[in-house]
Amino acid sequence: MVDSAKLTSSLRGIIVPMVSPLAAADRLDTAGLERLVDRLIHGGVHGIFLLGSCGEGPSLDPSLQRELVERVCQQVGGRIPVLVGVTDASAQATAALARHSAEVGADAIVVAPPFYFPLEQAELEAYVNQLADASPLPVILYNMPGLTKVTFEPETVRRLMDNSRVIGLKDSSGDLSYFREARELTRGRTDWTLLVGPEHLLTDAMALGGDGGVSGGANVLPQLYVQLYEAARTGFDDEVAAFESDVARLGHIYSVASPSGITAASVVKGLKGALATLNVCSALPAPPLAPLSAVQTEQVKQILHSLRAAGEVVTASQQ
Repeated sequence: MVDSAKLTSSLRGIIVPMVSPLAAADRLDTAGLERLVDRLIHGGVHGIFLLGSCGEGPSLDPSLQRELVERVCQQVGGRIPVLVGVTDASAQATAALARHSAEVGADAIVVAPPFYFPLEQAELEAYVNQLADASPLPVILYNMPGLTKVTFEPETVRRLMDNSRVIGLKDSSGDLSYFREARELTRGRTDWTLLVGPEHLLTDAMALGGDGGVSGGANVLPQLYVQLYEAARTGFDDEVAAFESDVARLGHIYSVASPSGITAASVVKGLKGALATLNVCSALPAPPLAPLSAVQTEQVKQILHSLRAAGEVVTASQQ
């Protein structure tokens, strides 16, 4: 089994929720996948998270999920941790993907409350404990109430900390008061990692004692997010402000597909559109999502052009 204490000591910094490059609905863009993984590692990220929201995990066929995990683990080759989102409405499917992830070399699994039937907190606690006890890999909790409609309530997190196989929490609620409470609850576990999802909250979460972020924009500009993390960690406030400004400018790609408000789907489309513009991988989202229109694609290009003019964007061919 994976050494949980050793793993959590390395789960600090920028963990990229990697997109899943597709050539077709039922086929990976394997060349694009290789370029993307290389881009992330060369950009200095501290880990890769597969099959989360940005990775469209719930939308991919199980065979594609398994192929993606295997290819990425093989390419990474242990250089940085690989985390795998295994959440499914079926507990059996979740456990099966956890076993496969262990077999091909992943380091941990990430589990959100199963969607469709909302669980009571006691049921959620039992579900996670059963998965953690059966899984060859340690478990990181994924608090994503905007999509799952169920929150890992703080008291549930506290009780799950009694299970040594549960080693962390990724909080994508966007609620800093929740994050603060989670940090206070988890200080008793030295082998515990606490990560924030929304990238605009990275520095605020770190100021509360967070260990880093699972930042979607790092798919596009990995070095920028690593620099922001390092500046926040070392207290260089002027650098933090400059990097946060660039992160905010890049974040405009998230609203291109949904001008009325950013959604999980518009984030995926924006990220993939940006990566395609940079010649990294395909822009195709997993069905039933539709790709960006020609007009929307041009808007993403213009946003990247403004960053390129400022020297922020490095194309795949320049790496």
